[in-house]
Amino acid sequence: MYGEVFEGRFLEATERLYGEEGQRLLQEAEVPAYLQHVERRLNEEQERLLYYLDHSTKKALIGCVERQLLGQHLGPILQKGLDQLLDDNRDLGLMYSLFARVKDGLPMLCTHFNHYVKKRGRVIVSNPERDRSMVQELLDFKDQMDQVVNHCFHRNEKFVNSLKEAFEYFINQRPNKPAELIAKFVDSKLRAGNKEATEEELERLLDKIMVLFRFIHGKDVFEAFYKKDLAKRLLVGKSASVDAEKSMLCKLKQECGAAFTSKLEGMFRDMELSKELMLAFRQQQRRERLELTVSVLTMGYWPSYPPQEVALPAAMVRHQELFRRFYLAKHSGRKLQWQPSLGHCVLRASFPGAGGPKELQVSLFQALVLLCFNKTEGPIGLAELSEQTRLEDGELRRTLQSLACGKARVLQKEPRGREVQDGDQFVFNADFRNRLFRIKINQVQMRETPEEQSSTQERVFQDRQYQIDAAVVRIMKMRKSLTHNLLITELYDQLKFPVKPTDLKKRIESLIDRDYLERDKDNPNLYHYVA
Repeated sequence: MYGEVFEGRFLEATERLYGEEGQRLLQEAEVPAYLQHVERRLNEEQERLLYYLDHSTKKALIGCVERQLLGQHLGPILQKGLDQLLDDNRDLGLMYSLFARVKDGLPMLCTHFNHYVKKRGRVIVSNPERDRSMVQELLDFKDQMDQVVNHCFHRNEKFVNSLKEAFEYFINQRPNKPAELIAKFVDSKLRAGNKEATEEELERLLDKIMVLFRFIHGKDVFEAFYKKDLAKRLLVGKSASVDAEKSMLCKLKQECGAAFTSKLEGMFRDMELSKELMLAFRQQQRRERLELTVSVLTMGYWPSYPPQEVALPAAMVRHQELFRRFYLAKHSGRKLQWQPSLGHCVLRASFPGAGGPKELQVSLFQALVLLCFNKTEGPIGLAELSEQTRLEDGELRRTLQSLACGKARVLQKEPRGREVQDGDQFVFNADFRNRLFRIKINQVQMRETPEEQSSTQERVFQDRQYQIDAAVVRIMKMRKSLTHNLLITELYDQLKFPVKPTDLKKRIESLIDRDYLERDKDNPNLYHYVA
């Protein structure tokens, strides 16, 4: 009687009621209010079942509510409200639990979540005006989305993987720049003077940075900029912690293998060997009042620095010669090439208005400029300073800017201004005052010049060309003959950085010109290896 007379009509009426209610409320209410209404309706029907209906009606009745209030409106609910819920981080757990009740609910939620992450991520990565804050924004966004997946989406594996896929997609939409900026962000955290974090906090931050690093395809770009900055931290003595440096190196090694970090590890070995070498040198020269410290670097490990010939003071030249003889006596046949760009010095200076002597921690280039003012009390022009120091023009202007226009103005510039112009004159600032005894002016060495950035990018480009050439020759040597498309496919499998088909085609043409390959006479799309 219950099933034949009542149940069918009751379910039809319920279906109509919730069908109309769903259409109306979705138009009128915001998504959070709509989801709360659906939850309330489900609870009401559960209560009705408990007190008024037979238990056998439960499946059909609850299915009716789910179908009419949720299943029929999955797309509109997501399109109307998911972005706002994710922005505000609210009611996402409720949405997940409700969508889990209906067919295709979670797959649709996962797809829309993926689209949201890609859209938000592209905004962070693609705008050059946000480059200064890009990495911190990416870390914050990743934290926010991890919270959503872990707590609201119950660490559902499909959502975990969807989040990873979305990050990997958008972070590589702008080739090379995120990798460069992540390397520079790590540099800012590993430098001396970074008092933002304890060792434990720094370790956790490095772990989070490694998560972003995993998403990057062009890891060679990261390596190039990381190596350049590591070199400066080690050589200028600006590394905050050897333990933190080695921890980061260990993380990179675990992620990318020993080949990726072999040169970086070589840099640390060079620094350790240089300390031992200096102990032996000072022991041998203990009668000399030596104030020279030399780092001997293996050329293959370190970034390449353009050779520069500068005019060194006679005392420094004499000490250099003492070290050269000492080193070559131990290692005959080797060649020493001095690199002044990352040298640094401590100068003792007397300023009449400063109330006593000061020690200036300066770059070698700053020292060369300042020592020129020992010879005269009058002003010295840009051209004369160039002649006395033999510094390259751009380097000289940057150095003078740091000494006359920065915070510690040990020189005065006439006329005043932020830029160094051709006719400018410079004079020793006798009125210089500073409460500190040792004053650091060599932060200019840690700044990246446009030339350095361009040089690092060019080095990555050249390395990639060599790797493409080597991969083509390796494949063709093994296969002997291959069509163009098959060769391109194999190259994509072997190369570990993003590359365009046009770039591969240029390298293949270059190898044909250099007689490593030849085209088939009858089929121009077929290549043969030339033994």
